[in-house]
Amino acid sequence: MLARVVETLYWMARYVERAENMARLINVNNNLLLDLPKGVSLGWEPLIDIVGEREAYCEVHSNFNERTVIKFLLERNDTSQVSLNYCLWAARENARTVRDVLPREAWERLNSLYHFAKDNVSEGLNKKRRFAYLEEVIFRIQSFYGLIQGTLNHDESYLFFRLGCNLERAEMTSRIVDVRSANLVTEEESEPFQNIQWMSVLKSMDAYQMYRQSMNVKVKRAQVLNFLMQSETFPRSILFCINDIGMRLCDLPRNEAPLRQLMKVKRRVSEQDVLTLKQQGLHDAIDDIQLELSKVHNSVSEHYFLSGMIAAQQSQSQN
Repeated sequence: MLARVVETLYWMARYVERAENMARLINVNNNLLLDLPKGVSLGWEPLIDIVGEREAYCEVHSNFNERTVIKFLLERNDTSQVSLNYCLWAARENARTVRDVLPREAWERLNSLYHFAKDNVSEGLNKKRRFAYLEEVIFRIQSFYGLIQGTLNHDESYLFFRLGCNLERAEMTSRIVDVRSANLVTEEESEPFQNIQWMSVLKSMDAYQMYRQSMNVKVKRAQVLNFLMQSETFPRSILFCINDIGMRLCDLPRNEAPLRQLMKVKRRVSEQDVLTLKQQGLHDAIDDIQLELSKVHNSVSEHYFLSGMIAAQQSQSQN
């Protein structure tokens, strides 16, 4: 399969996954603020940190009030390339160029999702109708995933779709764990508030019920970290995503370098003693994991994508 085609499918998957994560983050933060008692408020600023857009946000905004942050995260604009509507636009543009590879129904469903999100974005800005809007976006994305899994040939096109989806998912899980843990109420504050917030971390990934089934304990920081970083059975845990990426890479030719890089990040995740990690130690560990995940992307790009091959050749010629 052409390098250009697999790269397009890879990025289509990343953008769809990023849009779903954005919808989940906003919904959960919305609910968390309602659950917290008066005097304990996290506001909307942490969401800007989670998506890594603080610098871009502060260039055009001087406050972190609810409406400004929500507009930044939902609407497509020149300053927010991670916003929900930008991601769906980018996913649709990528899909449009490889329509002959995708099942017709998958293209139509993604196109419909894009138009729904764009035409109804005012619903997302409205506090009373926001939940329904975001839930509909998530439902339509899950429907798109189901259609892809059930109708797209499980050849190289599907392998690269899964690679993009799981790399994006692993990265976002690490961001949520890092920023959310840093913004949790302090140890001195009462235990129930901490549990509410860790519960929001789980719910942001639809992980609450699976956590209770797997860990068989109440919601606690150490166990939540263990579950979201090292579970081999929960599909949104970092280790699960890494294992899935490894299986896809094993089915591809010229996979030695990407697999070596992937094994580095796998060891870093699986050997981490998360039960004893304090805040700074956790932050440092997450930083390392994100750096290694970025290297996995670079390695995949250099070996399989046209843009990555060209960049690697230019780098070699300059050296």
